[in-house]
Amino acid sequence: MSEPRPVSRGLTAIDGAISLIAILLVVQMWLLTATLEAFLAGHYEVAGPGALISAVLFAASFALYRFIEAVDRAGVDRPKT
Repeated sequence: MSEPRPVSRGLTAIDGAISLIAILLVVQMWLLTATLEAFLAGHYEVAGPGALISAVLFAASFALYRFIEAVDRAGVDRPKT
C-alpha cells in the first residue's frame, strides 16, 4: 500500500482541528450558560472559575486556529504544479 499523499494529510489535519474547535466552542457556550445561570441564582463563587476555564478553552481554540493557519501557509494542502 502506498502512503497517503501530503495533500490528504494536510486536509485531514485541518478537518480534525476544525472539528476540535467546534467541540471546544460548544463546551464553552455550555459553560457560559451554566456559569451565568448559577451567578444569577446567587452563587457568586462560580464566576471566577467559570471565567478561568472559559479563558483556557479560548486559548486552546486560538492555538488550533494558529495550527490551521500554519498548515495552510506551509502549502501542504495545495497540490504541487
